[in-house]
Amino acid sequence: MTLAPDESAWFASTFSAMVSNVERVVLGKRHVIELAFTAMVSEGHLLLEDFPGTGKTSLARAMSQSVQGVSSRIQFTPDLLPGDITGITVYDQKKGEFEFHSGPIFANVVLADEINRASPKTQSALLEAMEEGKVTVDGVTRSTGSPFLVIATQNPIEQAGTYRLPEAQLDRFMMKTSLGYPDLASTIRILEGTSVAHHDLSPVITPQVLVGMSDMARTVFVHPLLFDYIARIVEATRSARQVRMGVSVRGARSLTKASKTWAAAQGRTYVTPDDVKGLAEQVLAHRIVLDPEAEFDGVTASAVIGQILLDIIPPSRSDLM
Repeated sequence: MTLAPDESAWFASTFSAMVSNVERVVLGKRHVIELAFTAMVSEGHLLLEDFPGTGKTSLARAMSQSVQGVSSRIQFTPDLLPGDITGITVYDQKKGEFEFHSGPIFANVVLADEINRASPKTQSALLEAMEEGKVTVDGVTRSTGSPFLVIATQNPIEQAGTYRLPEAQLDRFMMKTSLGYPDLASTIRILEGTSVAHHDLSPVITPQVLVGMSDMARTVFVHPLLFDYIARIVEATRSARQVRMGVSVRGARSLTKASKTWAAAQGRTYVTPDDVKGLAEQVLAHRIVLDPEAEFDGVTASAVIGQILLDIIPPSRSDLM
């Protein structure tokens, strides 16, 4: 069963309304907001490598309010423990029983601020939640909620006292991107006070509707030649001379899912090669581990993806008809 034209028109309209709502708070960053909602609808997670004060917290809160959900913020520090994220079981003497006190991971949008400042053991507390939307504490498994989006941030400049995210955890993030500083016009609007305070946003849809959008996105048609195109891109990352470890199968699936959501957000019932090419860097680059010599020579994962997209010819429109 594929997405119907009238459903795709509604999907695109609703997606645009959510993005426009958040853009009232995060000015001048429409494309990044679109990527964030693409990850959310695709049931993925987002990694922001950005400087302090670029609006990461505002983005998380505004997205949560747009879908009438619950948001939380976890400030990662070296002394943060796994229980501070997932919650703990406490014995209630009055009731004579153990009670579970839920942690901040139980929310629709979780901002994991400066995730690389916590120890690997604490970082790993996110793995089960990010992969399955569930948390197991003292042998009891609980659902985090639906929809569920983790927006993690890390500072690209200050590396003292940080722990590099392991490849297994990086692979759990559907996309990696950057908000960056606003342009001049947006900065002036912020200074003039024309942006909306985050608590003024009204919801656009309910969490249940967004879950329905995720179901609709899965029905977007992907031509077999586009599956082959994605597979060839992923295979090329593994054989590239500058790469020590290429993209996993999870990365290929993430690119497929994100492309479906992006196509639906444009009002289409099918994926095009441009959808794949437009998302390839954000979805695949952070999953690549470069050879140390290539890194020393200034090669970047984004440059590797860019060259692969130039080398691999996508299927033509006539082939897809």
